[in-house]
Amino acid sequence: MDATDVPLQAEMVELVPNGKHVAALTASTVPSLAGDRFEENQSGTAEMEEFLPHSAEKKQTHFTDFEGKTSFGMSVFNLSNAIMGSGILGLAYAMANTGIILFLFLLTAVALLSSYSIHLLLKSSGIVGIRAYEQLGYRAFGTPGKLAAAIAITLQNIGAMSSYLYIVKSEVPLVIQTFLNLEEKTTDWYMNGNYLVILVSVTVILPLALMKQLGYLGYASGFSLSCMGFFLISVIYKKFQIPCPLPEQEGNLTGSLNATLVSTSDYQNGYTILQAPDQGTCIPSFFTLNSQTAYTIPIMAFAFVCHPEVLPIYTELKDPSKKKMQCISNISIMVMYLMYFLAALFGYLTFYGRVESELLHTYNKVDPFDVLILCVRVAVLTAVTLTVPIVLFPVRRAIQQMLFQGKDFSWIRHIIIAVVLLTFINLLVIFAPSILGIFGMIGATSAPCLIFIFPAIFYIRIMPKDKEPLRSTPKILAACFALLGVLFMIMSLSFIIIDWATGGGKSGGSH
Repeated sequence: MDATDVPLQAEMVELVPNGKHVAALTASTVPSLAGDRFEENQSGTAEMEEFLPHSAEKKQTHFTDFEGKTSFGMSVFNLSNAIMGSGILGLAYAMANTGIILFLFLLTAVALLSSYSIHLLLKSSGIVGIRAYEQLGYRAFGTPGKLAAAIAITLQNIGAMSSYLYIVKSEVPLVIQTFLNLEEKTTDWYMNGNYLVILVSVTVILPLALMKQLGYLGYASGFSLSCMGFFLISVIYKKFQIPCPLPEQEGNLTGSLNATLVSTSDYQNGYTILQAPDQGTCIPSFFTLNSQTAYTIPIMAFAFVCHPEVLPIYTELKDPSKKKMQCISNISIMVMYLMYFLAALFGYLTFYGRVESELLHTYNKVDPFDVLILCVRVAVLTAVTLTVPIVLFPVRRAIQQMLFQGKDFSWIRHIIIAVVLLTFINLLVIFAPSILGIFGMIGATSAPCLIFIFPAIFYIRIMPKDKEPLRSTPKILAACFALLGVLFMIMSLSFIIIDWATGGGKSGGSH
């Protein structure tokens, strides 16, 4: 089915975050929209830039059932929070296995590719006036395209939420144990991660997930980013406090330091320093290729996954335009790019080759009762917890697109979907923690689709051929972009399968 064969009414059916269709397409507005449908083919670029066709006599007609009220700054907070994942804790390990220069090259390339991908999404949505990822799929490929996009968003974000709640389950008991200064974990209920993850889900995540619009979470997103900012500042501070080689901690050092140590010792910043024979352990590497390098590339490739949230955030933006939303995306990507690089750099320069795949665990080896690291753990847990409602919104929208399209907004349905999703994810985290490995493979499949493949092929199908022929430079670039996504998918799946076959388990999730 050609892209232009889709009925105009179908293209105008856009399900917004609160689940309500566009109000009252009257007989007078439909012909007007049909005339303005591909206005970029003519001279009306300003109107298409705003994604809002309108006539001289009437107020602008929006493609949503409410006027966007979310400010520019709140939109930056929400999108930045959507980008930021728990993967930031593993970037120092990634740098240790790629080297500083290769890491910087990969991070820069992924940031630029993500910005280009969002550009394709926004340009496609501007052509047809649609601000729903699933409806772009329908506009390009009909029902199969809509279902493919909805399923990819659902699987990707459920996997991400599962990983976030698994961090809550495993880290909150350790925080309580450290706060109470306990040497060993007790059997009390408040030390049981299963109870704690349910408590956090009911008291914090669920109320935020019940918000009617995504824009209301801007303050929570801002606070979440502040917590990660505190994490970054603490990592930089600790670089100048923890000496290298690592200090002696009751005779137990990190794994690679179990070599023969000489009897002499020095003192630095109050720590006892054991001199290891290999003096190269405290020298940074600028380019590294080893057996773990392959596992870090997928982590890097998916560091900026935010595409399911782009169009919902754009839907609620005040005075929206493609240029404004692209600016929001670029600022969010740049902020997270700087945070990623600085956290990875100073984390790596603190521990060098001894950094673990989860950075906070490495600090725990130095001093399990460090007050600053305890505060950092609380900040990271807060940031991860506040990210879950942001990620839940696109999943609820995808479910509404698949099951309840054409229905007016219902608070009962809105609440039930959120409760069912959180209950399902909690059950996965509590009873089937090994399922996270399966979601790692799902993420390796869905993330390339959402970042690379879908934006490119939607753009190729939706952009009119009389505007851009199939062999035009923009469409050739989009086709190459989709091919790059396929290569990333094959590479990521290969690494995970090899890791499972060898019993490794070092490959992480996609976000």
